[in-house]
Amino acid sequence: MLRQLETLFDEQVRPALAAHGGNVEIVDLDNDILFLRLQGGCQGCSSSQATLTDGIARMVKQHYPEIKEVRDVTDHASGENPYFS
Repeated sequence: MLRQLETLFDEQVRPALAAHGGNVEIVDLDNDILFLRLQGGCQGCSSSQATLTDGIARMVKQHYPEIKEVRDVTDHASGENPYFS
């Protein structure tokens, strides 16, 4: 399934993030939980939670309903524009 997720991300998610200087890395898939790390312009962006929840997680669950949760493991405080949630 990781290969299928990478394809989805390469075709639909990463191009949208790249338009804003960002990227996303799939860190792991464990017990139907997908772990992601936001990078570039997305790391430390105050809109990253909305991007993750309303964009990425919604798309992942639409294509792969067996994935129950999408978790952000990004260290947003160390980005170029850090924020604290």
